[in-house]
Amino acid sequence: MAEWRIIMVVKGLAHTALNVKDMEKSIEFYTKALGFKKAFGMNKPETGEPWIVYLYAGGDQFIELFYGGENYTEYDDSNIGFSHLCFAVSDINKIAEMITEAGYELDRPVKFGIDDNWQCWVRDPDRNRVELMQMGDNSLQAKFFKENNIK
Repeated sequence: MAEWRIIMVVKGLAHTALNVKDMEKSIEFYTKALGFKKAFGMNKPETGEPWIVYLYAGGDQFIELFYGGENYTEYDDSNIGFSHLCFAVSDINKIAEMITEAGYELDRPVKFGIDDNWQCWVRDPDRNRVELMQMGDNSLQAKFFKENNIK
């Protein structure tokens, strides 16, 4: 176990980047439905045009939204690559309420998953699948954290 701690140099997931079709709709979804905060934007150095918007997602994490998304590919279980985003939440029922009060429909309502976590699902304006998860005290993830003394 000690060897794992010594070689672990990655601190965590800093951001996830998504290309979006309509920046304002995406910002509205992530801020109003999920409670993220618009942190800052960046322009393309060569042209000065809007390029990226960062949304603060809690902890040390951000969501990076890039302007200019055009080609949508429907998710399928057989696709290779991106499947979904998952955000840890402190109150699964509260986040489900926030999502619906902001005018979005849950893809899957709040339920207790096979991993002993509470979850619900929604899609963002570009149809990216978003899971919200409240970790159960006896979940496999919680057990891993306890066994490895991770807080």
